Amino acid sequence: MKPDLNQLDLVVRDMDATIAFYRALGVDIPEAAIWKTPTGVHHVDVTMPGGFIVHFDSAALAKVYNRGWREPSGTGTRAVLSFKVAAREDVDRIHGKLTGLGRRSSQPPFDAFWGARYAIVEDPDGNHIGIMSASDPARRTA
Repeated sequence: MKPDLNQLDLVVRDMDATIAFYRALGVDIPEAAIWKTPTGVHHVDVTMPGGFIVHFDSAALAKVYNRGWREPSGTGTRAVLSFKVAAREDVDRIHGKLTGLGRRSSQPPFDAFWGARYAIVEDPDGNHIGIMSASDPARRTA
């Protein structure tokens, strides 16, 4: 079997803030997906509509399944976790909702050269979260 990327695990600092952010983005996170223990929430298991799995894990849990895990130092990110939305207007609406909740925008909504409406906001851990409409070939530019 060839490798098939099917899951992303994000280690987060503040689970409550993370859950609130992704719910505000529009991700369906049912209560049953949240693993609550006497010491707090350590894991959230979300299956996206397309079947891709996203996990949010606490640092305590990450240290259990990854002996080499260390708290990142410095700033910045090297990846963008992108979410497709149904309409161009949704990019602006969701971006406004998330920035209205205090999240930083690293790229305000704009009409991208590839024909999509696109924006990037930062989640509570500084991960870059893309919001993108479908590409419209009539809106592509050089």
